[in-house]
Amino acid sequence: MNAAAKKILIADDDASIRLVLSQAFTRLGYQVRATGNATTLLKWVSEGEGDLVVTDVVMPDENVFEVLPRIRKARPGLPVIVMSAQNTVLTAVSAAETGAYDYLPKPFDLDRLITLAEQALAGPAEGAKDRARARAERDEALPMIGRSPAMQEVCRLIERAGPTDKAILIQGESGTGKELVARALHRVSRRADKPLVVINCAALPETLLESELFGHEKGAFTGAVGAKQGLFELADGGTLMIDEIGEMPGPLQAKLLRVLEDGSYRRVGSVKECRV
Repeated sequence: MNAAAKKILIADDDASIRLVLSQAFTRLGYQVRATGNATTLLKWVSEGEGDLVVTDVVMPDENVFEVLPRIRKARPGLPVIVMSAQNTVLTAVSAAETGAYDYLPKPFDLDRLITLAEQALAGPAEGAKDRARARAERDEALPMIGRSPAMQEVCRLIERAGPTDKAILIQGESGTGKELVARALHRVSRRADKPLVVINCAALPETLLESELFGHEKGAFTGAVGAKQGLFELADGGTLMIDEIGEMPGPLQAKLLRVLEDGSYRRVGSVKECRV
């Protein structure tokens, strides 16, 4: 079945969202019907209309979680994508338990929604509960609270950047939660089971800071007596958060830059090369 033969039903009490979604799916060649209430949506579904439903949770007449079981009974194979501004673990789990294909928090990423819609239209809604629960667990792991568009964007950036192995610069005024973001990045990364090590550059003098980062070995050429591991080694395979990096002396910043560029360094007082 080609796109022109497929119909998407949209239900949202926000007229602007209905317009944006209708235009986006129409441009892709789909047929679209949109409504602002759950009663009309259920009527269309019961009459056999639609190959996919995209719906908000809170509607003027009914909560969609009360409608979804009836949709499942009338059309067991009809995929339903649920959206909600109530971005909580409970919402995600409720979507899974009532049989939604997937769940997206508002404000949603239009490209992400289109991708989900295309996947839903391409095949059966397998593993919907597992996907929604996994997303709920990720949301719960983020140690931050906030539903504003700005906070939603921060959470999306964390989800995209966390699984990478790139060095990440977190900027913000004092007290805005930079360390919380770093901890969230660690939790959603592939390094979550490894150490998260934090150092505050403003709290240590230059000589001690270098030793703390790269380690120190007394008598490196005579058996490395009194060796001290640096934080790069302690965070091996995990995450190292260097807080207040702007307070780090210039020469040490240059050494750190080299480490970030090629992933290796020589430990302080040692001829041994280490990889990070």
